[in-house]
Amino acid sequence: MREVDRAMIEDFGISLLQMMENAGRNLAQVVAQTTLPGNPAGKRVLVAAGPGGNGGGAIVAARHLHNRGCDVTVLLVTTDESKITDAVRHQLRITRSIGIPVESHSAKDIEIADVIADGIFGYSLSGIPREPAASLITQINESATPVVSNDIPSGIDSTSGEIYEPAIRANATVTIALPKTGLSSPAASPLVGDP
Repeated sequence: MREVDRAMIEDFGISLLQMMENAGRNLAQVVAQTTLPGNPAGKRVLVAAGPGGNGGGAIVAARHLHNRGCDVTVLLVTTDESKITDAVRHQLRITRSIGIPVESHSAKDIEIADVIADGIFGYSLSGIPREPAASLITQINESATPVVSNDIPSGIDSTSGEIYEPAIRANATVTIALPKTGLSSPAASPLVGDP
């Protein structure tokens, strides 16, 4: 996937922001179709976004779901916004400018959501999720709220399918560009939901 991203940007001139926009639009569409049937207006959507590209795509999805009338909150899974990438910072500026709240996570947000979009970690995850992401993943799993993951459920190694503790148990996973090999591992498949 790193090579696909490199080729898109360097060989074909498709910007990272364009790729993020496409990924987020597709994630929003799957969230709306699979977990918010009928009119999604007024439904509460929680978007859990990490500081990297996967989080940026989830933040784009927040905007698209907001445009469909959903009541959206973005939970930014970092306590230091200086550590987020420039592309994610760009998406956050847009999100805040249209009035979508961006907050640190709390259990109450999870309990009142109709659906959660998981954009905490993507294919670059290396090792066990650390705080504050680990606590958020645990709280999401303990809730009864449906989860749609962006690219791969957070906490699963996208190449090997190794399950780190904790890892999201998704109801559906929207794969970006190509399905990650880890999604088809026997260990990971129960956490992926509908791929």
